[in-house]
Amino acid sequence: MSSIKKNIAGKQFIAKKGLKVGIVQSEYNSEIGEILLKSCRKTLLKAGVLEKNIQLTNVPGAFEIPYACQKMIQSKKPDVVIALGAIIKGGTPHFDYIASTCSAGIMDVSLNTEVPIVFGVLTTNNLAQAKARTGKGVEAAQTALQLSNLKL
Repeated sequence: MSSIKKNIAGKQFIAKKGLKVGIVQSEYNSEIGEILLKSCRKTLLKAGVLEKNIQLTNVPGAFEIPYACQKMIQSKKPDVVIALGAIIKGGTPHFDYIASTCSAGIMDVSLNTEVPIVFGVLTTNNLAQAKARTGKGVEAAQTALQLSNLKL
């Protein structure tokens, strides 16, 4: 998800009545994940999503996010799902495998289930970059609201 600030300037995000939102959050790099979750949830509530209609599931890491999204869609039937987490590059290629697998898995689940999944997983080179991008929680919620009102 690229920065959408310039694309959303002046837009008002209002949840459609009864909107059900699933959130799948990675517990790895939890300091960042908790900030993303707090701002995401606050944005959804401000837009009119009822607390009871926000379903949160935590997973150990980003690799598990696609599976949890699929299970949530099958069992809870949300209108939209938001994937949240932070993958921070280390000294090995592990980052590349996890980031690639997570993003491809999320897209596969979304296309196969026909439920939009917002990619709110940060992929950064270091903790400072992750901290600087914690506003993505708000953007993820706004994207979810926009997708839930998509008319085609």
